[in-house]
Amino acid sequence: MQAALEITARYCRNEMEQYGRCVAASPASWQRDCHRLRLSMSRCAAAHPIVQQIRQDCAEPFAAFEQCLKENQASVMNCSDHVNAFLLCAEQVKPST
Repeated sequence: MQAALEITARYCRNEMEQYGRCVAASPASWQRDCHRLRLSMSRCAAAHPIVQQIRQDCAEPFAAFEQCLKENQASVMNCSDHVNAFLLCAEQVKPST
């Protein structure tokens, strides 16, 4: 996951920063208010092969994490177990050769 975040930060820095600022500014409504920025960041990151591999290999824990976020918009800290499961999965992904 660290690699995916680094790739996203390296190749999609502007999108990532805009999305992060939006989420921080809208703690109760970030899901709705920041949707377009999240899509922009996702499209940018999706172009990188390691991100594509993580999305494929870790689709299930990521979907559970996203569902938790939707259900806990005002208290995203309730999703720490979900994000940890996704991070554990993503850290084990190796680039295809």
